[in-house]
Amino acid sequence: MDTCIRYLNFAILLLFTLCYSYQAVFVLIRWFGKKKKYQAKTQHRYAVIISARNERAVIGGLLDSIHRQNYPSELVDIYVVADNCTDDTAAVARAHGAVVYERFNHVQIGKGYALNYLFRCIEERVGLDTYDGFLVFDADNVLDENYITSMNDVFDQGYPVVTSYRNSKNYGSNWISAGYALWFLRESKYLNGARMQCGTSCAISGTGFLVASEVIRENHGWKHHLLTEDIEFSTDSIIQGRVIGYSEDAVLYDEQPVHFRESWNQRLRWSKGFYQVLGSYGKRLAEGIVKHHSFQCYDMMMTLAPATLLTLLTIVVNLVFGFAGVILGHTSWTVMMLEAVGGNLFGIYMSLFFFGLITTITEWKRIHCHAGKKILYLFTFPIFIFTYIPIAVVAIFKKVTWVPIPHTIAKNVQEIRS
Repeated sequence: MDTCIRYLNFAILLLFTLCYSYQAVFVLIRWFGKKKKYQAKTQHRYAVIISARNERAVIGGLLDSIHRQNYPSELVDIYVVADNCTDDTAAVARAHGAVVYERFNHVQIGKGYALNYLFRCIEERVGLDTYDGFLVFDADNVLDENYITSMNDVFDQGYPVVTSYRNSKNYGSNWISAGYALWFLRESKYLNGARMQCGTSCAISGTGFLVASEVIRENHGWKHHLLTEDIEFSTDSIIQGRVIGYSEDAVLYDEQPVHFRESWNQRLRWSKGFYQVLGSYGKRLAEGIVKHHSFQCYDMMMTLAPATLLTLLTIVVNLVFGFAGVILGHTSWTVMMLEAVGGNLFGIYMSLFFFGLITTITEWKRIHCHAGKKILYLFTFPIFIFTYIPIAVVAIFKKVTWVPIPHTIAKNVQEIRS
């Protein structure tokens, strides 16, 4: 039995290593690979698309940052859908120069439905072909002044979808907001950045992306309505063979939750959404891997795979053996259980710490908070990720619905950087 326990733990460790070692290679690619420079030949015409629900406190800041772009204003129109709002979000958006539509639908709830409604409104108003592409943002976002220019540089290379560099308004608020922010920075720098250098597909992350008008026409609007519509869209695009581009110079700032309850609810929706996407698209991703040897499909499968559940299963199995050892008098089982559980948790903690460390080092100047907090939150980052384990378990059994997260931080780019 001792040998079986050791083999089990070794097999799980080997599985993790084989599945995710490519992400360590991504780090090397970013360190030693040459970053490509893009220069657009054409300034394309865009529509900015914003779905907002009770966002009067922050939407003005986003709209102001759009008006301050170093891009011809006559080539950018702004559309807002005030979705089931009970405040004056619509009035604030109109006062800041946006074309606003108000939607009230308490059955079809979620960002995907709101986006689809807004695309239909634009089609009826001016036609989707009026624009070369659509820039999609959340109401709490703020854009660097070169954002649209940088996105246009990549879009002009022929990418049908382009995502951007996701930074944070409130990295230094506490360990929760820093946990989110560091994960998104790492995702931008060492996942999407490496994918772009390798010529494989990136993935959009919630907000701050550009979609070509022909993609919206092909999809007959926005057809993705699972709880994580961004991951669903990315997965569907990859299965269809689209390559999603990435612009590292297009910097977006968004607000992260600071209260654990809000964070729990948001990440519960994300976890449930990942299960939904895996259930709906997993078979086709697997076919892409097996039949077409698609790295893009493999990469997305690893993104969707519930690694937290495998971690939990490993801990539970070892605990069962350990307690059995206590009952049956096999002290070696208990010792191995303690070694395995402690070793697994320590190994995962150090792996997360490593990714957090290299991200903090390379993105130091882009992380806008005091140096002491940057260092402190390196140590709490793995703990933040560990809290996904109970969330992932609850998401299996609990019915999850879309719940809005309140946003209150109204800062411009200069205030964020100061």
